[in-house]
Amino acid sequence: MMDPDEEEEEPENVPPQEDDSSEEGEDNPEEVRKVREGFIVSEDEDEEEGQDSGEERRRRKKKRKRSNRRSKREEEDLEDDDLDLLEENTGGSFKKPRLIRLRRAAGSESPPASASRRRPVVESSDDDLDNVGVAPAGDIQQIWDDRGDDEEDGDMDMSSFIESDEPEEGGHDMDDGARQKRKEHKHQKRRPRGEPPEDIGIDANAWDEFHDVFGDGHDYDWALAGDDEVEYEEEQMKPEMKYQDVFEPTEIRQRLLTEDDDLIRAQDIPERMQLATSSLSQSSTLSMHIRLAEEDLGGAAQWVIHRLSHRKTREFFSPDGQYQHLKGGLVLAVTAALRFLFVEEFEVPCIWNFKRDYIAHFDVSDIRSRLELLNLQELWRIYTLGQKYRSLVERRRALNASYTRLKVTDEYYERELVPSIDSVEMVADATEWLSMKYKDKKKDEPDFQFHDDEVAEGAKARKMPSRISAYEVAKKSVIAKLAQGFGIQPHQVVLNFIASQHVHFVEDQDLNPIAFAEQFADPDPLKALPAEDLLARARMILATELGKDPLLRDHMRRLFREEARISVEPTERGTVKIDDHHPYFNFKYLYRKHVKDLLEGPQFLHVLAAENEHLVAVLITIPPEAKTRFERRLVDAFHSDRFSDAAQAWNSERSRVVQEVLDQHLIPAGIKWTKEYIREEVEDWLANQCANQLRKRVDVAPYQTEDTLPGSPASVLAVSWGKGDPHKDAITLVFLDDERRMREHTKLDNLHDTEMVDEFMDLIKRRKPNVIVVGGFSTATMKLTKRVKELVDPAKNPEAGSLKIPVIYVMDDAARIYQHSKRAADEFSALSPTAKYCVGLARYTQSPLNEYAALGPDITTISFEEDDQHLVPKEKLLSAFERVLVDVTNKVGVDINRAVADTYYQHLLPFVCGLGPRKAQALIKKIGSQGGHLANRDQFVRASLLTTRIFLNAAAFLRISQEESQLGSKQHKHRADEDAPDPLDDTRIHPEDYELARKMATDALELDEEDIHDEHPSQVVLALMHDPENEKKLAELNLDEFAISLYEANLDQKRHTLNVIREELLRPFAEQREPFKLPGDWDILTMLSGETQRTLRVGLIVSALVLRPKPHFVTVRLDSGIEGVINAQYISDQPVNDTKSVVSKGQTISGVIIDIKFQLEEDQFFVELSSRQSELANGDSLFRRVRHDEAWDIARFEKDQEVMARKKRAEVNRTRRVIKHPNFHNFNTAQAEAYLEKQQRGDVVIRPSSKGINHLAVTWKVDDGLYQHIDVTETNADSTGQGVGGQLIVDASHTYADLDELIVIHVQAMARRVEELMAHEKFKHGSEEDLHLFLKNFLAANPAKSMYGFTLNRKRPGHFSLCFLANKNSAVQTWPVRVTPEAYYLFDAPAAGVPELCDAFKVR
Repeated sequence: MMDPDEEEEEPENVPPQEDDSSEEGEDNPEEVRKVREGFIVSEDEDEEEGQDSGEERRRRKKKRKRSNRRSKREEEDLEDDDLDLLEENTGGSFKKPRLIRLRRAAGSESPPASASRRRPVVESSDDDLDNVGVAPAGDIQQIWDDRGDDEEDGDMDMSSFIESDEPEEGGHDMDDGARQKRKEHKHQKRRPRGEPPEDIGIDANAWDEFHDVFGDGHDYDWALAGDDEVEYEEEQMKPEMKYQDVFEPTEIRQRLLTEDDDLIRAQDIPERMQLATSSLSQSSTLSMHIRLAEEDLGGAAQWVIHRLSHRKTREFFSPDGQYQHLKGGLVLAVTAALRFLFVEEFEVPCIWNFKRDYIAHFDVSDIRSRLELLNLQELWRIYTLGQKYRSLVERRRALNASYTRLKVTDEYYERELVPSIDSVEMVADATEWLSMKYKDKKKDEPDFQFHDDEVAEGAKARKMPSRISAYEVAKKSVIAKLAQGFGIQPHQVVLNFIASQHVHFVEDQDLNPIAFAEQFADPDPLKALPAEDLLARARMILATELGKDPLLRDHMRRLFREEARISVEPTERGTVKIDDHHPYFNFKYLYRKHVKDLLEGPQFLHVLAAENEHLVAVLITIPPEAKTRFERRLVDAFHSDRFSDAAQAWNSERSRVVQEVLDQHLIPAGIKWTKEYIREEVEDWLANQCANQLRKRVDVAPYQTEDTLPGSPASVLAVSWGKGDPHKDAITLVFLDDERRMREHTKLDNLHDTEMVDEFMDLIKRRKPNVIVVGGFSTATMKLTKRVKELVDPAKNPEAGSLKIPVIYVMDDAARIYQHSKRAADEFSALSPTAKYCVGLARYTQSPLNEYAALGPDITTISFEEDDQHLVPKEKLLSAFERVLVDVTNKVGVDINRAVADTYYQHLLPFVCGLGPRKAQALIKKIGSQGGHLANRDQFVRASLLTTRIFLNAAAFLRISQEESQLGSKQHKHRADEDAPDPLDDTRIHPEDYELARKMATDALELDEEDIHDEHPSQVVLALMHDPENEKKLAELNLDEFAISLYEANLDQKRHTLNVIREELLRPFAEQREPFKLPGDWDILTMLSGETQRTLRVGLIVSALVLRPKPHFVTVRLDSGIEGVINAQYISDQPVNDTKSVVSKGQTISGVIIDIKFQLEEDQFFVELSSRQSELANGDSLFRRVRHDEAWDIARFEKDQEVMARKKRAEVNRTRRVIKHPNFHNFNTAQAEAYLEKQQRGDVVIRPSSKGINHLAVTWKVDDGLYQHIDVTETNADSTGQGVGGQLIVDASHTYADLDELIVIHVQAMARRVEELMAHEKFKHGSEEDLHLFLKNFLAANPAKSMYGFTLNRKRPGHFSLCFLANKNSAVQTWPVRVTPEAYYLFDAPAAGVPELCDAFKVR
């Protein structure tokens, strides 16, 4: 069988065959062809072919055709003897041309032809012809063409390939005429181009004989052309294979292979600056923001400075600020930072390390006055604010574009609004304001369409929302003119308000408001509205326009930001659920807490969480005095100064407008904004708190011993007993050397058997670890730690010799995540989970930074703020954590050659400035493709490994470790060697400052340029580094003067940079992090037991299992595994001689924690308990109670406590009542309604009342989901609750002797009246709104009539609503109908039956 792919690579120019099966005649040419070719086809094969698809038949047909052509060609080829005879007679060469193996990929261009036909090439056998494309057989006349024209020969050799690749025009099938022309063109191209036969000694007769025998080689091209076209079309139809066809979209995103990822890799912009979210996020997306221009920086700096921090504002901009004289310098520093970040695109650590001079104050005339104006955290804050400002600029541009499209000129918008837009909220308000004011213009705006645009048939225009607000209706009516009668435009009122004086004055009307409004009433009496209604609508127009004004809204937001008070009220459910032990109790009755007191604490996020659980309601208000000031100011801006009666009446109307503006627009908008503002601020604050905790863990050096250098990892032996079960868990040991490579791992059953101890000591002596790390998942780990310390202590174990190996605990949260991760499975698939846990412990000891960086998005699963971290969105946490990892990684630097070779160390590379997961991935691949090793930093540029801006960001943080042998070699000293190592490449000095470093080294060594002329430029640096007095020589340099000279010459600010260079020349990449921090006592206890200071503290009552009763004490174990002790005097209230008489082994008892004993130096921790009943009886409520906030509503708290106590007492009393009646049940309201839900209308439940022993509650079913509760008072009630009192009083008119009389005469009578009214034709089921709609629809169909109807009042069960519509232009009126046992009441008018009720309505 031939490979299908090879079938398509058919030779395109072969000797002709006698027939072509593609030309089928009418007389079944298929059978004729089979007979001529000698095929014998069985009937079974015919049946199979009939079952095959048409495509399969075509494939078989083509295959047979190729096979037939090949056999025919073999038959017609000349024998060697014939060719020899021709050579003798003619003197020419007739050897068969060699076949060139050619293969063409689908859709590719034709391969280049060989230079000559006679060039020796690889031969192909005949079998190969089926599989590959071959060089075309030349015409017989070409055998004399021996001029050596390579180009012409190449064209002839490859002619068939080139022709077959010619596409048909437009990619469409050619008609017969075009195909015939193409065939003729091919035939013309294939004409022999050799020398005339006479010129080489062949007469015309001989030539004719040759032509008659062999032909010209193109007699059957017309038959082959069809095959060529079919194969060409099939090749073109083959889809090009892409990775999108192989991988799932999710896997493509995980592998960072999307189009956005490719764009991020290609752009010369730091990766993190291209992303809208953290690069750690699995859903990070490409940011579409534009760059800030140089002209935007001034406005950006002013915008950022006032939002930087309250401390900066106070110190630099308050009159008595400490640095008030440097506020100009602060503005320049912020401007420079924004320029570096958003124009030149340097990342924050790059600016902090190499551009710090531009964000510091350095007075050339007073060199000692240098002051850092911005710190690292403030730089990150500037970056965040700069991103917000950039977004604001884009929104401004979009707003201005919308305004331009309106084609209007609005002086207020252009002069007042545009200069004041300084927030996203202002942009949104301005957009809404424009939409409100110019809605008609927006609708009339034409869609741009060119004359030659095609409009799809049947295409429907987008349907715009058809809802019209009451404002729009009123604005389009005559009411708009009435609103103008208020004498001043809304925007003029706002300008008066801002100016706090009358810039625009009110034009008073001569008529009072009512008389003026009557002028705008409809002349039709039936349509006319009262003047008061018209005024109300006019006030609504003005209130809406004032309430939507962006400037007024901005002032209200400022008021809320400065003065807002936050209160919390529990819901009915929250009142019961949130007790004094609940974490939400802290703010259950929070009362008027100042907004600024909520910004630096997680409390408000807990409040929102409680609100989402429907436990509390959040109330945001402003103090009455602040509201009054704002209202008075707005009223003054709106009022007239005149004193006439009409003017005062109009002022009264204006005051009502102001009240409506505040209550319906400004204050609701302010409340909504304040909630979001506090939430955003608190989330940012809490994310930073979590990030600070992460920084404390990662900004530390590897664990250092006496035998290790600062910053160098130690060799670590990690030991773990897992859960510490001696019957199930073995002791696992994993050793990592100082190169962070795992060298050995083993398991031991215990550390007490001699054989196991010997194996452990043998491992210690062979590997000589610098430190032993112990970890586990239970308090049994302490016993293991104690035993390990004994074995490696020479004082306790002579076999330890002179070993001094520290045994420590480390934080194991990263190791716990690692042991079950995919990364661990890929790296150490053969290890057990406990062994992987040990690997994580050892790696954390060697580099906490590397271990946390390797976690990726899983880093958010580590809780740095136990009770609060879950309240922060994951994306915010990832962004905050990423900044910490970026800061510390660039502080340490990354060895690029090691990163290429070590996949674990490689996790640090994405956090280098300028890089990210995508660019780091691409960089590793490029370096790997070029040998996997870099000699110097210049190769990043020369080999195009990094683009310019990325190189400037990353270069100084990518260190290239230098070997002493390389630095001292002759090649290094030679100046022209581009691959020579440079000692400055192993420092934190930026390449742009190399010349400064060389200059400092030259001056320190007091050399001249001539002394180092023929050496490598950095040879002098190497000499200084090896100089034993280098520190002294560098200290003698006056860097202040050097910095001043640089500034005066080129305006370069390099004072801090010079300090960095000096330190790096002395100690390249010296360790700058804090020493490794061991976990504290509570950290260890939490790791091993899960207990915290909140769950385990003095005063709490805990459950304990008795382990060993002793005469004077009892040993117990808590549920968390912590052991405890109960001394004999605390075992009971009575004196005890032997504890065994009180407790026994295996017994569970309760005890109060009276002391907590930490003895971690001896690997012991226990609690002391008391099981005295007198102490247990008091409980631990006082210790578990949550403290409430200082801003506490004491009155509301006490009131609710009293109500709950009363309900509790009533519940107790209610359960005592036993009344012998079939309808009596001890139900509460909800239970009674649930019971009646499946009963008939009119059914009754009698139940206890929460109002006391002398009350009963009667609940009866009015309708589905509707129940009436009747309070019945008992006179002479039975104090025992076992019976019913003398009289049952419903109200003054309804008194009954017993329950049966109450049910029959009162309840059932009302039920019958309800049934009677519900059966009336005017009754409509459903809600009151449904009845209103029915009435309106009826009047629309019958405009000359009026209509009324009844429906159940679902707000007052047992009552009805009578709704009527007098005419189609009037509003629906609703009157109440009360049902009593004896009559219906329309207002106070009784009606004995439904007809009388209808008559009473008509008369009224």
